[in-house]
Amino acid sequence: MVILITGASHTGKTLLAQKMLERYHYPYLSADHLKMGLIRSGQTALTPYDDDDLTDYLWGILKEIVKTAIENKQNLIVEGCYIPFGWKNSFDAAYLEQIRYICLVMSDAYIERHFAEITGYENVIESRIPDPDLTIEAVKADNRYYLQGCEQAGLDYILIDREYDIEKFSKL
Repeated sequence: MVILITGASHTGKTLLAQKMLERYHYPYLSADHLKMGLIRSGQTALTPYDDDDLTDYLWGILKEIVKTAIENKQNLIVEGCYIPFGWKNSFDAAYLEQIRYICLVMSDAYIERHFAEITGYENVIESRIPDPDLTIEAVKADNRYYLQGCEQAGLDYILIDREYDIEKFSKL
């Protein structure tokens, strides 16, 4: 099985991938690590700020990694924000049977009530460079983007509105 975990920044994608690794012993691949490896090695002229172009570029690689894992009957978690809403179009039915998609979305109300906690957890799995542009409005806008994208594409999502239960989310 391959599990795709996506969502807005600061929704807990990496934490969920880590919890699933611990629970199921499935390895995970961070799309952010792949991105930075390709950028730092000079394999692309894209920068960390070229989100739309990075999604197209990285998905071309990630979808082939997913196919290879399925063909080899390996479990894998792929986490990151570079999974396009049209991801299903990259696979035929036999592959789709082996893929679970998880998109984490926080409601505006949740963000308003828990913004300090959301930003306080940003280094729970990895040490991140502080983002000076991280505001409550930016986080809301990013989450609205994912909610709208999932709804338009007919994709399931986990709406975090009242409580954030990472243990519950990590159960297959």
